[in-house]
Amino acid sequence: MVAAAALRLADVEVASGFGVDIQNVSHRFVLDGKPLPVLDQVGFSVEPGSFTALIGPSGCGKSTLLRLLAGLDHPSEGQVLVDSVPVGRPDPSRILVFQDPTLFPWRSVRDNVALGPQARGTARTDGARIDEVIHTVGLDGFSSAYPHQLSGGMAQRVSLARALVNDPRLLLLDEPLGKLDSLTRLAMQEELVAIWRRTGLTALLVTHDVEEALFLSQRVIVFGPRPARIVATIEVDLPYPRHRGDPRLAELRREALGHLGLAESW
Repeated sequence: MVAAAALRLADVEVASGFGVDIQNVSHRFVLDGKPLPVLDQVGFSVEPGSFTALIGPSGCGKSTLLRLLAGLDHPSEGQVLVDSVPVGRPDPSRILVFQDPTLFPWRSVRDNVALGPQARGTARTDGARIDEVIHTVGLDGFSSAYPHQLSGGMAQRVSLARALVNDPRLLLLDEPLGKLDSLTRLAMQEELVAIWRRTGLTALLVTHDVEEALFLSQRVIVFGPRPARIVATIEVDLPYPRHRGDPRLAELRREALGHLGLAESW
């Protein structure tokens, strides 16, 4: 445990993110007048400044958990705590980034990124910060471009910049790279790690890509079928930067796939 904690502290420059506690959370929706359970007694904690990935079958409730953390929904049972405070509503310190960039087509890159500051009435004073995050995500020279002029990867970078401009302490990532081509996805994975290490925010990633989960995160939480329960937790005991051909990653991939019932595929 001491070695693992030391590895986590060494991974980021400064841990400025929120701690997270999911306490015996169950959640259900009503579908056609009948309850549809999606989470069943889920509980885990996330250290400030850490990177955690959530994997599991499609529709098992992983994205629902992110929505609870973002304050977009409230658990049917249990508590969702961020820095020991129950989550009651959305807040710019907790930002959810979706699979689709959802950019406003009539706004330029810079104006899309500036949405948060504009809503707070601070766009004028936050001008330097807006330009800084555009630079951070590698979009120098594209501030005046419009969404239809961007590739898929560039549009997702804008979406990420729009989140980062709020200086979030908890970044919730709901398959943000899922629709990118393979080469762009690999490049964006590297970018996400670099941003996380530099900012020290806490990151939670939902992904169906086991290799992506292992490459990016310090810990992978594996969920079973809906209603989701945690079936395994995998500590990724590898320092950054990581190399995709590392034999240890191959071992961890087989372990993760085993928990998902797919070990014989590898």
